Amino acid sequence: MSSQHTNDTSDVPAVGAESPFRQEHVLRDEAPQFVLPLVVRIEKTGPPARTDALETAARAVLVLLTDERSRGEGEWAAAVRDWQDARIRKVVRRARGAEWRKAGTLPGVTVHGDGSEVRVFPPVPLDGWPKELAKLQVSGTDLDDPEPVAGVTEPGLPVLWFNPGLDMSAGKAMAQAGHAAQLAWWELTDAERADWQAGGFRLAVRTAPRERWAELGGSGLPVVRDAGFTEIAPGSATVIADHPALRARL
Repeated sequence: MSSQHTNDTSDVPAVGAESPFRQEHVLRDEAPQFVLPLVVRIEKTGPPARTDALETAARAVLVLLTDERSRGEGEWAAAVRDWQDARIRKVVRRARGAEWRKAGTLPGVTVHGDGSEVRVFPPVPLDGWPKELAKLQVSGTDLDDPEPVAGVTEPGLPVLWFNPGLDMSAGKAMAQAGHAAQLAWWELTDAERADWQAGGFRLAVRTAPRERWAELGGSGLPVVRDAGFTEIAPGSATVIADHPALRARL
């Protein structure tokens, strides 16, 4: 899965200028391909709510990007650079019980939501998954919200707006939410990033009303367009990252 350089950024102009997603498509396609693995914990009893899992996955991507091991000369930094130089692929797998405990022994970071747990790992080659993760299932990540999801009322909260016209499994949607958070992150200034990080990368994931989606689509905010490898058609706009700092610059 990827966010849009044919799918890792978008055809809608982004706001900032430093985003690595602006490189030529062909250069990204020719680079060695890596993937960011995410594993969501789904036990047989008490699975997480869908929206909470999506929000936690998005935050997990940001936590990985800002981890000291991903920066400078950190032990994950080279893998993160290689991943970002190619298509920005993310794959979400599920685990429970012993599988979850084994996944927790690998280098990575576990991020907690209200009732969800997502572990994110440093990028790996597309065909080089660790055996503890390779055997985990991609399918079966169908999650629901047991209660209606409230509207966003907190001022200044970044919102990742999903396309109301697309149906995606929870795993697919978690990856798309991660793409959107990453696109927003790359468009922010250092000070804006620091503010977001200081607040624990608080954000909301919501499905946009149809009229709102149409408005957002022409706003210039970062848009995720999927490569179409799974579930939806190539080039589909899946998520728009509505961060207040980016909106202020429109």
